[in-house]
Amino acid sequence: MNQELITAVEAIKTAILQSQYQAAKETTRVQLILYYGIGRYLSSKKGKKTWGTSVLESISSQLRKELPGLRGFSASNLKNMRLFYENWSFLEDQKSSDITGELSVSNANSSDASDELTAIIPISDFKLSGINLADFPVEDFFKVPFSHQITIFSKVKNLQERYYYIHRVVEENLQVDTLEILIKKDAYKHQKELPNNFDRTITPASLARKAVEMFKDEYLLDFINVEEIGERDAADVDERVVENAIIHNVKNFIMTFGKDFAFVGDQYHLEAFNEEFFSDLLFFNRELNCLVVVELKRGEFKPAYLGQLSAYLRIVDDKIKKPHENRTIGIVLCKSMNKQFAEYVIQDYDKPMGVTTYKSLSEMPEDMQKVLPDLDDIKKIL
Repeated sequence: MNQELITAVEAIKTAILQSQYQAAKETTRVQLILYYGIGRYLSSKKGKKTWGTSVLESISSQLRKELPGLRGFSASNLKNMRLFYENWSFLEDQKSSDITGELSVSNANSSDASDELTAIIPISDFKLSGINLADFPVEDFFKVPFSHQITIFSKVKNLQERYYYIHRVVEENLQVDTLEILIKKDAYKHQKELPNNFDRTITPASLARKAVEMFKDEYLLDFINVEEIGERDAADVDERVVENAIIHNVKNFIMTFGKDFAFVGDQYHLEAFNEEFFSDLLFFNRELNCLVVVELKRGEFKPAYLGQLSAYLRIVDDKIKKPHENRTIGIVLCKSMNKQFAEYVIQDYDKPMGVTTYKSLSEMPEDMQKVLPDLDDIKKIL
């Protein structure tokens, strides 16, 4: 074995031994720091004539001889370490005190080999070039296991998408296979989050994320309980007849409200302290293990709708929800909304709620229009 190879093995071995002491306390963070440093070292050697494709095999083999029982340092994993560094090395363009010292290894050993390695490993410059570093998920980044890191940097090239999946892994404690499925489905690009307060009102975070994904930001619905607050009168009786007829005719359509939804009823009777109310639609979702109250409104979103829905949720949780079920979720389904305004006002409520919209009959595709009853039929009912 030539001297340069011996030096390389000694350098990596020293770094491993230095990190193992800290690894028991902060396994993932320390592991990533080590792997990034080794990747940086290996990347600096890439391209040298003496560093052909067989070098990583030789280094891995020699490391196993000198550190019996060592795992995670196969030739392929050493290559992944190098790629790990190279995929994030562009963050080093400008200084940042927030991350300085994170991706570094102690200089405890003064041998020539460790001096060579630690001269490369310490990261004093770690900042996005031309990109706001404030967006970089520092804490989450160091909580994502290396196997997940490999999946993210090998399958996702867009920076914001990487951030998204890093957050998802930490928030939901995702397994690698689940992460791969999300990436394959392009979850980042397909996220259309309705205004909601689920992150504050539903725990754990993984359940809150499921709730967000369970509801669409827009539905194809029409003619179902279109009264406005304060507009109830004698004609309301006829409206309910129409509503019941429509629900009967579009039952299959309503059942497509989302995954694992079971339709419980419409105009569901609620009562508290001799006050009676009727929630428009009541569902149960098996995945979320909770009831879902849906209030349908004919016009544009109004803040008052949230107050009404909050009262319904309180009654449902107190009077109807089973002890083993999660908190009831409420959805306001209206014709249109100012999404930013809805997101703004909903944060003041402590009940899990979201706001979404629906398209009118004229805006629906022709095949969907066929599902709904004919307007002439509705006139006959009236």
